[in-house]
Amino acid sequence: PFGSVYAIDDPITEGPEPNSKVIGNAQGLYVSSAKDVLSLVMYVDFEFTAGEFNGSSISVFSRNPVTQAINREVAVVGGRKKLRMAKGFALLKTHSLEPQSGDAVIEYHVTVYHH
Repeated sequence: PFGSVYAIDDPITEGPEPNSKVIGNAQGLYVSSAKDVLSLVMYVDFEFTAGEFNGSSISVFSRNPVTQAINREVAVVGGRKKLRMAKGFALLKTHSLEPQSGDAVIEYHVTVYHH
């Protein structure tokens, strides 16, 4: 419902399969921000726990039009450690969504520029 706030703490995996390797963790908040359709304003910190960017993260703060089937884009507004001062965008694709629980598998294709 409009105005609802949801806290998230989810694994980041290499792929959408349930047995995919976990490479990080996403923590943040979603706020239901539209009265007529499902749209969220999201703040999420994506921290990597494996690979080249282990211990580093990117931050997304953007509107996410959840029901838009294609061309969903959110803004990357910052980062930490190796991804410090990151800027960019992420293109989102929903693989699955369970309306009752709110559980979803979302694929992110991220383009980031950093120092």
